[in-house]
Amino acid sequence: MKILELTNYSAGGCGVWVRVKQEAELLAERGHEVKVFSSNITKGSKIKAPQTEMLGKVEIIRFPAIKLGGESFLNWKFKEEALKFKPDIIFAHMYRHLHTTKALKLAEQIKCKIFLVTHAPFARDESRSSLAKNTVSFYDNFIGPNSLRKFDKVIAITRWEMPHLTRLGLPKEKIKYIPNGIPAKFFSALQKEKEENKILFFGRISPIKNIEVVIRAIHSIKDKKIVLEIAGPAEADYLKKLEKIISEKNLNKRVIFSNAIYSLQKKISKFDSAKIYTLPSKSEGMPQTLIEAMARGKIVIASDNPGSKDIINDGKNGFLFKNNDEKELGKKLNDILEMKKRDLKKIKLNARKTAEEFSWDRIIVKIEELIKE
Repeated sequence: MKILELTNYSAGGCGVWVRVKQEAELLAERGHEVKVFSSNITKGSKIKAPQTEMLGKVEIIRFPAIKLGGESFLNWKFKEEALKFKPDIIFAHMYRHLHTTKALKLAEQIKCKIFLVTHAPFARDESRSSLAKNTVSFYDNFIGPNSLRKFDKVIAITRWEMPHLTRLGLPKEKIKYIPNGIPAKFFSALQKEKEENKILFFGRISPIKNIEVVIRAIHSIKDKKIVLEIAGPAEADYLKKLEKIISEKNLNKRVIFSNAIYSLQKKISKFDSAKIYTLPSKSEGMPQTLIEAMARGKIVIASDNPGSKDIINDGKNGFLFKNNDEKELGKKLNDILEMKKRDLKKIKLNARKTAEEFSWDRIIVKIEELIKE
């Protein structure tokens, strides 16, 4: 089959792109002809990505784009190139975006199946301005319901967002739960790194991740030798804010920053080097790094946003703390560091078992079953 993947970004640190990239590569490996269309903007950078690029057997074509608001609301034109390709299947990624609306008209014109992958946009209200909230409300009330019903299926990447979709009037039979996956190597790679006395945050260093909560919690941990490593691409203004807190708390020797890592093996090694993985985000759709850490058998602790609560059963396969509550985070970190090894081992095994549900080996089978229906 000829498959077209549509997504805003195909360069830079983008969680949606992580899904699209792996999905496209695996579908191509299974004999499908796959192309990715996106904007030419590199997320988190002013650098323009190349117009074309080959990702194994997958061709990426990028188009000039205009930012219309926020970080990811873009306008880019791909219709002419899509008509040349004439796909049998279109995967349009991200609900409430212009390219998904355009994709519906395209699918109708060439008479192909079209699936929307939502990417769980319903948990991000805290990070939106008043104008953005009003725009989202207008879309969900007057545009979204009619648009959603036109897709052959709407793919929810989390279970918690499914009630949101039904409240928008989407019939349950139109919804298919297929979460993001993680590469099989997360389960098969041997641990080469020695576990250090370290708490790790891995991902975009941006306000939505609420990293200052962990920094403040570090100050209250009894073990004064434990360090916090923050690894990932940083937004300049937010990085300055974090550095100021670190200086004020006199934590310069206990909080370290590392560069972004894109190599899979290096990413695995980074997870392996930590004793605890933390994800303090204000909101998450489906927290990819959390699952990756669990796949490596890490003790994880996350804020109780919908995305993390969908994965963690507090005290069973990881830990949750009240969103934005540095005191509770500090207390739970102290409790974890004082736990007996046998109790920690049980939680690590449960974490890994949970993560196995998200292996791409399983996920790609579900996607192929969907496109063959």
